[in-house]
Amino acid sequence: MNGTRGKTDLRRVLEVRDLCVGYGRRGGGVWRALSGVSFGVGAGEILAVLGESGSGKTTLATAMLRLLPGNGRITGGEILLEGRDLARMDAVELRRVRGSAVSIIFQEPSLALHPTIKVGEQIGEVLRAHATRNKRERSERVREILAKVFSGDIERIFSSYPHELSGGQQQRVLIAQAIACEPALVIADEPTASLDPTTQSEILVLFRSLRDALGIAFIFITHNPALLAGFADRVLVLYAGKVAEAGATRDVLFAPRHPYTQALLKCVPQVEPAGAVGRKSPLPVIAGAPPSLGVLSQGCVFEPRCEERMEICPVREPMSAVVGEGHEVACLKFSA
Repeated sequence: MNGTRGKTDLRRVLEVRDLCVGYGRRGGGVWRALSGVSFGVGAGEILAVLGESGSGKTTLATAMLRLLPGNGRITGGEILLEGRDLARMDAVELRRVRGSAVSIIFQEPSLALHPTIKVGEQIGEVLRAHATRNKRERSERVREILAKVFSGDIERIFSSYPHELSGGQQQRVLIAQAIACEPALVIADEPTASLDPTTQSEILVLFRSLRDALGIAFIFITHNPALLAGFADRVLVLYAGKVAEAGATRDVLFAPRHPYTQALLKCVPQVEPAGAVGRKSPLPVIAGAPPSLGVLSQGCVFEPRCEERMEICPVREPMSAVVGEGHEVACLKFSA
């Protein structure tokens, strides 16, 4: 399921084909985490991956860089980064590619940054790993990179330890690390989850400005659809390790077709009018819980929680169906 293309370079930077990922379990066997996930990302495009906790978003991010935990493994499919299959690269080639051609921004900057190494040195280590610049050249380049993600106070940031910076500033340092070698693709795993709304908005503006200035493509992973309007070019909705819906942001957010996408959007909190009084409406929730990784469903994985389930849903797995230009949905209402 590839979805529609945004107004970006037609060249595909990433092509994920039928990706399957599992986690080994005690006593043998594998817990299925991703099953048949396919999508592409164009040069300079922002693709959002949307889903609730347990949908497979972080597994997808770590699988693409081969950073799965020890019991995780890719069991099938291809991850083609500019034509090279990351799923089959050896360790030496992977080290060359990570940070230079593709990089990742983790969710919690206070854990991702080394607490006893100054910011300038941490960004410089990325350059040292992928270039032959001497220390002076690296320092100059680090300042140039910091100027792309901070509006000022570069020298203070350069010489600071992570704990001397705010959460938003720490996240910008992680972004600086990710773009240091100007990779073709940056994967951002819930990069705004721990930030206040104002800082979240600033980080989204920064991503778009970096996309426009450097031509970097972004995969933006989030559980919050409220962040995506006016930001992402396309949205890929994951549920239980499978693609439920994919398409242009305007289609997925404002004309969703899959019952899971519709339910997810209903759960976005509504802003109360100024001066409103009285009892507030309860926040909508999706009934039930995501299925266990160890439970293999014969039919639609969302069927137990779906308010529009049909008799066929428990026994037949839905295939991807085109419901509009570049808009695809895996639901038996459209593919039965």
